[in-house]
Amino acid sequence: MVPQEWAERMRQSSHSNQKLNASVPPYRHNPSAWSQRIPICLLAFVAAAISAHLSMYQWDLIETTYDPVFGDGSNRVLKSDTAKSMYAILGIHDASLGVIAYLGDAILGFAGSTRRWQYRPWMVILFGIDVIPLGIVSVVLVVLQAFVVGQWCFLCLVTAAISLILVYWAWDEVRVSLAYLRIVWKNHHSAGLLWKAFWGSRTSELDVAGEELLAREVR
Repeated sequence: MVPQEWAERMRQSSHSNQKLNASVPPYRHNPSAWSQRIPICLLAFVAAAISAHLSMYQWDLIETTYDPVFGDGSNRVLKSDTAKSMYAILGIHDASLGVIAYLGDAILGFAGSTRRWQYRPWMVILFGIDVIPLGIVSVVLVVLQAFVVGQWCFLCLVTAAISLILVYWAWDEVRVSLAYLRIVWKNHHSAGLLWKAFWGSRTSELDVAGEELLAREVR
């Protein structure tokens, strides 16, 4: 390869990286950047491991749970009538559902490029559907601990705190994906084009919509 061709390829690669990693208004960062997503994935893995420990107790695979604060409070919460009622309704223990949900957070967090807010909106929205309701459910379970069970579960509180942190960290990416789809609809009022945008199709109209979002003023 001659030096001129090599230099041109390097310039194209640099431009492509800048495009993928561009900050997305109203933020001064790229919500899809790895620096944003890797902490979410790691924290989700931690929460999944904690939930697996709690789930093992609910399935009678271990005799007790780790709780340095409330003693046997965790055991009572996990084997409470409320927990048994949830199992009867769902057919699976709530801690086991937590394992599945947190692993889903981690897997979806690792998937896609640093511009997936535009190139994979369906993935970002699915990620938000997994993360945000999980945070709400965690808060509800904490309230149930206090007012229904009358006991506290230390590791349950830890996972609830992690869930709220994940919601806070994930919301910006969901927001910019929805903003991109809103621009597509506003500019064209075409359900077909909106559907293509949702699934990450690349057309000139959709590229323009993405650039329009990037060109917005950061407030």
